[in-house]
Amino acid sequence: MNHNEKKITLSDIQVRRIDSETVELCWQPKNCKPTISVCAGLRRKDVLQKVPVGESNNGCVKINGLDPGTRHYYHVVDEDGSRLLTAERRVFLEGTVNFRDIGGYKTSDGREVKWGKVFRSDGLARLTDKDHQVLSQMGIERVFDFRSPAEVSEAPDKLPEDGSIIHVNLPVTYGSIDFVDAMARLKQGDASWLTPDFMVNSYIRNIEEFAGAWGDVINFIADSKGTALLFHCTGGKDRTGTCAALILLMLGVDEETVVKDHQLSNTYIADMLPFIFKLIASYGVDPDKLVPYFTAPLNCIQALLNHLQNKYGSASEYLAKNAGVKKETQELLKEKLLR
Repeated sequence: MNHNEKKITLSDIQVRRIDSETVELCWQPKNCKPTISVCAGLRRKDVLQKVPVGESNNGCVKINGLDPGTRHYYHVVDEDGSRLLTAERRVFLEGTVNFRDIGGYKTSDGREVKWGKVFRSDGLARLTDKDHQVLSQMGIERVFDFRSPAEVSEAPDKLPEDGSIIHVNLPVTYGSIDFVDAMARLKQGDASWLTPDFMVNSYIRNIEEFAGAWGDVINFIADSKGTALLFHCTGGKDRTGTCAALILLMLGVDEETVVKDHQLSNTYIADMLPFIFKLIASYGVDPDKLVPYFTAPLNCIQALLNHLQNKYGSASEYLAKNAGVKKETQELLKEKLLR
C-alpha cells in the first residue's frame, strides 16, 4: 500500500444464515478486504479456520462447513488494524426456537453491546444433550426463569444434570392467568380472559409489579465474573422481552433498535404458529383472537416504552428507583457489557 493511501476501515458487518453449515458475512465499505477468523469462542485463540477474502468479493464472503452444534463467532480485522467481533443473533438449538444473543447493538455514544455475554430465550424444556454442549461452550452458568411455578412444574427446564448451570426461578405472573391456566381455559373453549387490553396491561404490570425480578438479573450481571447468563420465559417474547428492553435501554441502545429486537420474536416463532393456531381451532376457539397472546405485539413494546418515559423519564431512572440497580452499578455494567 502506498504511504499516501488511506487505509480502509470497516463501518458495518452483518452475518446471515444460509443453511445449517453455511453463513454469509457482508461488510461496508464493500472494497475492504478484511482478515476473517472463525472461532468457537469469544477469544482469538479459539480460531477454527481462517477465511480468505478474494479480490472480487463485493463486500461479502460465504463460510462453509460450519459445525451446526457449535456457536461460532467471527473475528474480523480491517486494513486499519481495527478488530471487530460479530456473530449470528439467533442461536440454533434443537430444543428452542427463540434463543438469541442481545449483543452487537450500537449505543448512542458509539459503543456496541458485547457478544456472548447475555442471552434470551423461550422455554428450555426440550433441550437435548447436543444443546447442553452448546450452552457449555458458550459459558452459560446461570439461567433466570420468569415462568410461574405452574409453568415450571408443567415443563421444567432440561438443564445439564451435572449442575454446571444454576437455575433461578423469578416468577412474573398476572394473577391466576399464566400459560398453563390459559391453555386449560382454551381447551374448554374459553378465550374470554384475553380482553383487548390484556397484553398491554400485562406489559405495564411487568414494569410496575416485578421490578425486583429485573433488578435481580441486572445486578447479577454486574456482580458476575465474566460468565454468560440466560433469561427466559415460555415464549421468550413478553416477560423476556421486558427484561431485554430494560437492559438494552439502560446500556444506551435507542428505542427503535429495542423495538426491532422485540419484534424478532415474531420472525423466530413464525414456523410454530400454524401448528399452534390449528391446535387452538380444535378447541373451538377462533385462532385470530389469540394472535396477540402467541406473538410479540408491537403495540405492547411501544406501550412499555411510553410508560417508562412518561412515568420515570428513562429506563435508567426506573431501574435505580424501583429495581435496586444503582446508578453506579449501571455505569459498571456499561463498562462490562459495552466495547
